[in-house]
Amino acid sequence: MSSIYEQYQLKQVINASGRMTILGVSTPAADVAEAVNYGLNHFFEMKDLVNKTGAYIAGLLKVESAVVVSCASAGIAQSVAAVIVKDDAWLLENPYETASGVARDIVLPKGHNVNFGAPVSTMVALGGGKVVEAGYANECSAAQLAACITPRTAAILYIKSHHSVQKSMLSVAQAAAVAREHHVPLIVDAAAEEDLTVYYQQGADLVIYSGAKAIEGPTSGLVLGKKQFVEWVKLQSGGIGRAMKVGKEGILGLTQAIESYTRLPKTTGRQMVDKMAPFISSLNALRGISARVVWDSAGRDIARTEITFDEAALGWKTKDIVDALKNGDIAIYFRGYRANEGKIEVDVRSVTPPQLETIAACIENLFKGAEA
Repeated sequence: MSSIYEQYQLKQVINASGRMTILGVSTPAADVAEAVNYGLNHFFEMKDLVNKTGAYIAGLLKVESAVVVSCASAGIAQSVAAVIVKDDAWLLENPYETASGVARDIVLPKGHNVNFGAPVSTMVALGGGKVVEAGYANECSAAQLAACITPRTAAILYIKSHHSVQKSMLSVAQAAAVAREHHVPLIVDAAAEEDLTVYYQQGADLVIYSGAKAIEGPTSGLVLGKKQFVEWVKLQSGGIGRAMKVGKEGILGLTQAIESYTRLPKTTGRQMVDKMAPFISSLNALRGISARVVWDSAGRDIARTEITFDEAALGWKTKDIVDALKNGDIAIYFRGYRANEGKIEVDVRSVTPPQLETIAACIENLFKGAEA
């Protein structure tokens, strides 16, 4: 039988961009795939499955409560809806009605109102909320956040992500202090973060993770936090959550992935440095190219290779290099956020050493072809 790539005429991909949604995020381990398969082939009382896997995950992570959702974006929308609707049966079925006295403002730092593949503001609107930006694009203090809180405020939202502005931004703990002082909940979107308890411990009421990124589960999401707020998230299965429900296979797959994630050793940044050392050496031997180790801008223990192209010497714009490698026989995807500066990054977490050799060879061949 032909491979899936051959059957559907798909290009093979080397994912050097990290755990990105556009490439299917991650490749779960065998124990996770086994749990997914078990879920596919058995029936459950879904409410019972949701409640008991949530309780099991909460026990693993030592948090009050947890629930599996379809993805982190759904987690944002359902969490926003939860803090607005609470347990109001009429609002649950009429989430966008402008009923008098219903607080709908979701306050977040202006530098956190980003596009992560879709706008944060779209997820907030989907949950029935209205974004209120605090501070400026390049700064937000606790005082600036607090100044935006009014009787119309339903929650504070904090986006912990490399997409967000890092400069001069208050911390999660500082945002939690503001939330407590003003008696509003704090929602933290920590989709790609690796520590599954730190933001809860710092005072967040709801924390959202992608199930398929750091945890390497199936496409899914995790919402954990204070019991009352998680119960309100669960109620959204009878509201907007119905349109973004997660299947039994996703629930069981993510539960297994979290169990494995909490018990197995993690790959460290230092190990990533060792893995990429031969790759960096091979790139530094090429004319017009330099490579070095850089660390994750959001503070995670992730090391990457930064490649700098001398555009004048090579006669290529970096964006054109990225496009050429993406459109080759094997599609190679990089982190291209700084291509306008002549720099790209290689995330090696999902790349094998032979694939790193392939990337280096493709880069070298690209410029050999240009010189021919």
